[in-house]
Amino acid sequence: MEKFMLIFRNEMQVESMYENFSPEDMQAELQKWNTWIGGIAAQGKLIATDALYPTGKTVKGLNHVVTDGPYTEAKEIVSGFMLLKADSIEEAIELSKGCPMYDYDSIVEVRPIQNFE
Repeated sequence: MEKFMLIFRNEMQVESMYENFSPEDMQAELQKWNTWIGGIAAQGKLIATDALYPTGKTVKGLNHVVTDGPYTEAKEIVSGFMLLKADSIEEAIELSKGCPMYDYDSIVEVRPIQNFE
């Protein structure tokens, strides 16, 4: 079985929308995520998953220059990730199709993880 990373990419306006959810709407949204993730976990395919804050720092180059990032002028940010096991990229893509992000026309990037062993 191979490992894959699902990279969740949202537009900033979608991330801002979450901030304005009522507690009931947020609970309903979290339930969608828990149902989807729970289904993958029940198959023994989940390795790890988490959400990311829309802010952070970037470190660049030999001098390790630290700046604010991701940049506020960016239209799209990485909002989270999932590591999972699947027999093929096609299976990983199929597992991604239950992701609640698709409800907001967001992107799930499916990437194989290189094995250096």
